[in-house]
Amino acid sequence: MNDRFSHIINSSKPVVVDFYTEWCGPCKQMPPILEEVKKTFKAKVRVVKVNVDQHPFIATRYKVRHVPTLMVFKKGRPQWKTEGICKADELKSVVSGQINS
Repeated sequence: MNDRFSHIINSSKPVVVDFYTEWCGPCKQMPPILEEVKKTFKAKVRVVKVNVDQHPFIATRYKVRHVPTLMVFKKGRPQWKTEGICKADELKSVVSGQINS
């Protein structure tokens, strides 16, 4: 697995990972939602994007079968996963729960 990715997700603060591809239409709708989450939580959360075409081994490791897929990691462990477009309020609720746990 990618060492840099492992280092990022091993954070004690929640890490939102957006698995996407350049050619995916719904994936193009995620950046404003992710920006809203980053603005809401500022330094309490990290948001990263993983292009599954460029990093298929990471996608395979976490069983990403559809894009977009969002996952929230904390201390290296997956805490939550959803496929498809996720509404900002739902993602903020998940992240808030991880910050406070």
